[in-house]
Amino acid sequence: MDTLSSEQRSRNMAAVRSRDTGPERVVRSALHSMGLRFRLHQSSLPGSPDIVLKRHKAVIFVHGCFWHGHDCGRGKVPATRKDFWLPKLAGNRERDARQARELKVLGWRVLTVWECETKDGPKLLRRLARWFKVAR
Repeated sequence: MDTLSSEQRSRNMAAVRSRDTGPERVVRSALHSMGLRFRLHQSSLPGSPDIVLKRHKAVIFVHGCFWHGHDCGRGKVPATRKDFWLPKLAGNRERDARQARELKVLGWRVLTVWECETKDGPKLLRRLARWFKVAR
């Protein structure tokens, strides 16, 4: 059972950031250390990708495991209000897939980095280096 009142829960959920999150900053820092330069939240592209590397025709989405329904411990569906959360999270996944398809049709390479993947810095750096084929 939820120990917070609906007003407290509403305040907590309203405080959840969609831009400049901790995981997003970790990915940006890794890219910067690799010598890559980028733009943020390009609203002219489908889905307004978190990171846009125009020179490489590549975009990166940094997804929160909970909000985008990742299959990890952080992506667990809440036990309460499943009638709300299941369609909400399924809709988020469908939107993510649609936006990735639209970007690919426009010729962009699309990478999704999950929040849980940002916890292991060296592994994340290796993954990004492989994706960009940068010697590390």
